[in-house]
Amino acid sequence: MIITTTEEWQAIGTRRTLCGHGIFTIDAPAIGPEVHEPLLILHGFPTSSFDYAGVLDGLRQGRRVLLLDNLGYGLSDKPDLRYTMALQADIATAFVAELGLDRLALMSHDMGDTVGGELLARRAEGTWRVELTRRVVTNGSIYIEQAQLTNGQQFLLALPDEKLGPDAPMTAETLSQSLRDTFSPHTIIPSADVPVDPMPATVEQLMHHDGHRVLPRLIRYIEERRANERRFTGAIESDPAPLHIVWGQDDPIAVASMVDTLVAARPDATAVRLDGVGHYPMVEAPTRFLAAVQPALS
Repeated sequence: MIITTTEEWQAIGTRRTLCGHGIFTIDAPAIGPEVHEPLLILHGFPTSSFDYAGVLDGLRQGRRVLLLDNLGYGLSDKPDLRYTMALQADIATAFVAELGLDRLALMSHDMGDTVGGELLARRAEGTWRVELTRRVVTNGSIYIEQAQLTNGQQFLLALPDEKLGPDAPMTAETLSQSLRDTFSPHTIIPSADVPVDPMPATVEQLMHHDGHRVLPRLIRYIEERRANERRFTGAIESDPAPLHIVWGQDDPIAVASMVDTLVAARPDATAVRLDGVGHYPMVEAPTRFLAAVQPALS
């Protein structure tokens, strides 16, 4: 069953207290015999784990799938504080520890690539003692100098690192359009592959608990990524777990050249480039996304 509403998504999840914050999590059991290690998924900015609603059942074939809404995102708490990759990584590791897991696969997207990079850096340092069997990296500005930031991202970065007031000039319509602008011009929703538009529920969760008001605080991950790229991206390049890359080629932000740079740094990596797909391959083309990731996860 494909989940299309916030209520349905919330119903399959559990709210946990991790690192002192209320975090929305999903621990989805395998469909059929569990023959593979669990898969931990890290989502991006400014959306949530709901990005994977359309592909969750496909990913669950033979494996348990773990998702969480990062602090400040989706259905998790959205406190007025300084957000860092270290804090998001602390929460992810607390989630894995609470489930008692020490062996898993990792999939990440957008900002989740950077949270994943922090986890991998800790693994190299010996402070996160988890065996990673394989990794899938999807569209994210891991090489920040190549990134083509949107007008919306630049607008948020120009604001002070402060929570916006209650009269913040952001509506569901403007947020929805800014997200659609990152899709490929070839993406058509609704379609046979995506029969129900996920954008209303996506934006509803973004705005949950006034989440749009903390966007100027959440966007600072770009500054942190720029300052610490060698830590985050260096770990993505060097972690010994096999690396598979799935990339929407029409991404206007995390442009296609990033795949070439990553493959040059990690020649044993495998890559699938999805033509006619933008920044959100799991949303825009779920069937093609699953076909691209499944061989690497099997």
